[in-house]
Amino acid sequence: MTVLTGLEGTFNFRDLGGLPTSGDPTAYGVLYRSDALHALTPAGEAELAASGIGVIVDFRTEEERITAPDRRPDARKIREVHLPLLEGAMSSTIKEALTARVLGDHTAAGRAAEHAMANLPKLGDMYVSMLEHGAASFAQVARYVAAPADPAHPGVLVHCTAGKDRTGVATAVLLDAAGVHHDAIIADYAQTQQNLEGAWLDGMTAMVEKFGVTVTPELAEMMGGSPPAAIEEALAWLDAHGGSAAYLRSGGLTDTELAAFREKLAG
Repeated sequence: MTVLTGLEGTFNFRDLGGLPTSGDPTAYGVLYRSDALHALTPAGEAELAASGIGVIVDFRTEEERITAPDRRPDARKIREVHLPLLEGAMSSTIKEALTARVLGDHTAAGRAAEHAMANLPKLGDMYVSMLEHGAASFAQVARYVAAPADPAHPGVLVHCTAGKDRTGVATAVLLDAAGVHHDAIIADYAQTQQNLEGAWLDGMTAMVEKFGVTVTPELAEMMGGSPPAAIEEALAWLDAHGGSAAYLRSGGLTDTELAAFREKLAG
């Protein structure tokens, strides 16, 4: 089969096939991850239309989606599913803080946004918080993989804004549940930082600095970093709570669905 290696207009897109397990590698054309699709070029839309992707899961909040709506190809209808995760929506927090600064907003909301940006959480802590609240959402993604509504287009694409935090945690859970080796999960997560370096991160940095905000190392990491230690903390939390399979069951995934998910992704 033809492997979809990119979507023009994205920075952090990839097929999660070919990752090692104790048996066969993960299958291509089943699970994809990306940053947001709002900047897809016409060529990128054509690539998406010609792909085997049948479901796109968007973890962004409603405000993020309104600010930067995904582009969709006219050539084919692709199902769009919204599963917003508040943890990890730091782009919204940064935007709110910058707006509050420009407007001189000293209301409780304005002060809260400024405080949030001045006291950024550690990525690992944020990921654990995400796991504590995200089981049902991640289980739903596993269902879409397990039972494609459109067998001709069985692929599931998950994304948030940068395709880093919410997408990174979601894919780590799913890959772990499919039996992908931890070192491969960590390497895939770490690849995001390389993908976002350059034009994507430069654009984010310029936006923040335009409002007179100094981009500290902590803020730069929050915007574009994916240090291995952060996802290792998430994986350790999963192990300490019975593993990814038990975690997905806690989100409502049945044993039958879990078996079908593993069969689709890991053969």
